[in-house]
Amino acid sequence: MDNALLKALARGFRWRKLLETGDFSTIQEIAEAENINPSYVSRVLRMTLLAPEIVAAILAGRQPEGLTMARAMRPFPLEWRHQTT
Repeated sequence: MDNALLKALARGFRWRKLLETGDFSTIQEIAEAENINPSYVSRVLRMTLLAPEIVAAILAGRQPEGLTMARAMRPFPLEWRHQTT
């Protein structure tokens, strides 16, 4: 299990929920509240756009071998069928 990847995924979904519920209006607000860089918040939030099968694999500790935190932080296709490791 990749704890860094798992933690980032959990943060991303938590931050997305905070945006959706209106607790925060912008990525900048989240970054200020968490005392981190807004670009990091953006990259982690993007992980919530991973295909459900990839998210489930990360949660189960069975993520594809090539999927690391560094790789997850890079841009990836938004269409689920094009997401590969």
